[in-house]
Amino acid sequence: MNFDFPAFLVAATLITGLIWLLDVVVLAPKRGRATAAGGEVKEPLLVEYSRSFFPIILIVLLLRSFLVEPFRIPSGSMMPTLLVGDFILVNKFAYGIRLPVLNRKVVELGEPERGDVVVFRYPRNPTVDYIKRIVGLPGDTIGYQNKTVYINGEPQRQKPIGVYMGVGSGARETGDLERMEKLGEVDHRVLVNTRAPDFGFGCRVLARGPVTVPEGHYFAMGDNRDNSNDGRCWGFVPEQNLVGKAFGIWMSWDSNLPGFPVAWERIGGGID
Repeated sequence: MNFDFPAFLVAATLITGLIWLLDVVVLAPKRGRATAAGGEVKEPLLVEYSRSFFPIILIVLLLRSFLVEPFRIPSGSMMPTLLVGDFILVNKFAYGIRLPVLNRKVVELGEPERGDVVVFRYPRNPTVDYIKRIVGLPGDTIGYQNKTVYINGEPQRQKPIGVYMGVGSGARETGDLERMEKLGEVDHRVLVNTRAPDFGFGCRVLARGPVTVPEGHYFAMGDNRDNSNDGRCWGFVPEQNLVGKAFGIWMSWDSNLPGFPVAWERIGGGID
């Protein structure tokens, strides 16, 4: 079972806040009267902890819910853009402000654009967060053939870069072809394994031909085109599943790297 951290933060904020409020309104005045009468009543330990932790938990809740949330990349599906062990920051208000836990949008601020790297709740299991690149917008017709994405019938051209040399946890991708692809206004790198079929086992959404993205949905794919569980396998991302836009790498820790596990050169990098 996945731990629901947002729900924990909301509950912890509510409980510590109520305890602190109860103390201010009821318990503290009683202690004050007892002290004035010559007695001595200590502040309960639970009240002390609640008063200390409530502002901290509240600040974390607000920052994580409405501004920026950190995530860790667990797989190589977004290589070479994101590597296993990258710790990224996600802009939570890029696509509107949502209430924590309920995930209900309350303020419209923007919509995903083609080429955005986004975090979303996996449509088949919303308790799991996925990260992929937006390829198709509502109304687009998306196809995939011979390692090439087709948007509304137009192939998205790829410029060869060379043979990819992976390190650490990404060493297994060594030998794949690295290419530069343009989606909308975004130039980004992809990995292609020419020996693999266009559609692996279970990834048959586009196998029978192009599909049209429904209104209120998006089509997302991994940059590691032949090693990604993405829209080709399970379809579309509902708008309400969007979490935010990935924009930066604040740490990169891969225990499989030779020598020291931190990839210093990746820290502080942006995400194209």
